[in-house]
Amino acid sequence: MKLAMIEDEVISYEQLPASYCDRGLYFGDGVYEVIRSYDGQLFAFEEHMQRFGQSLAAIGINNVDLADIRKRIRSAFEKSGIANAKIYWHITRGHGPRDHVGGPDLKPCFFMTITELNDNAAAQVKARGMKVSTFPDWRWRRCDIKSLNLLANVLAARDANSKSCDEAILYNEQGYVTEGSSSAFFAIFDNKLQTTPLSENILPSITRIFVLECAKAIGLELVQKPYTIQEARGASEMFIAVTTRDIVGVVQFDDAIIGDGKVGSWTGKLAQQFKANRSKYCS
Repeated sequence: MKLAMIEDEVISYEQLPASYCDRGLYFGDGVYEVIRSYDGQLFAFEEHMQRFGQSLAAIGINNVDLADIRKRIRSAFEKSGIANAKIYWHITRGHGPRDHVGGPDLKPCFFMTITELNDNAAAQVKARGMKVSTFPDWRWRRCDIKSLNLLANVLAARDANSKSCDEAILYNEQGYVTEGSSSAFFAIFDNKLQTTPLSENILPSITRIFVLECAKAIGLELVQKPYTIQEARGASEMFIAVTTRDIVGVVQFDDAIIGDGKVGSWTGKLAQQFKANRSKYCS
C-alpha cells in the first residue's frame, strides 16, 4: 500500500494528482524562461526560445517540440489580451514516483502563466534608482543553464528584501561579483562599462546582449572583466538589466552611495537607447 498526505488529508497514492509527483517539484528537474511584451508584441521571443532550447539540451530533455511550444505561447498570449505582459513557462522532465533517475517513459510537462506587468511601478523604481546588497553566490556550477533550481537565488533575494534593498548582487568565493539574484549587473568606471564575462557561472542574459549593443551605439567602451565587491563600491554608476524591467540604475551598493546618489547619465542614455532599439526585436 502507498499513501500520500496533502495538508491534513490522507489519500491513497493512486489518488495523488500528477502535479504533486512532478520532477520539477521533487528535484527542480526542469528549465524555464521569462519574456515580456510591449504594446501587444513579444520582445526578443526567438532569442529566449533559442536559450530555452539550449537549456533543455544541456539537461538532456530532448523529446520536446519547440515549434509546438512557440505556438502554445503565442496562442495563449493572444488569448490573454494583455498588452504589456510577463510570460513565464517551464518544462520539467515529467512526473512519476520519486526516483532520482526516473523511468524511460517520462513525458515532459509544460506549464505557463501570463500576468500583467505594472510598468508604472517599474517607472518609479527606474526614476529613483535601486538599492542593492551583496550576498554569497551559493548557486550550482552550471548557472548558464536556466534551471528550476533557484533556492540560492531565493535566499539571496530574501536577504536583500530584509535589508530594504531591491536586488541582491552575488559574489563568488574569490570576492568577485558574478551577477544579480535575478538580473545581469553592470558597473561604470572612468566612462567604461564593465561586466563579468560570460562563463558557466553566469546566466547568458538576453537583456545583456541588448545592453552591450546599446553601449556600442552611444559610444560607451565595454570592458568584460571581473571586479571585486570593493572595486564595485568605487564605481561612478551601476545598473541592473532584466527582462521585466529593462535597465534600472543602482544608487546604493550595500552602504556605499554610488555617484551622487542619483541614476547616472550613462545609465540614462543606455535606457533611452534600449527603448529606441526594442521595436526591432518585437514580434
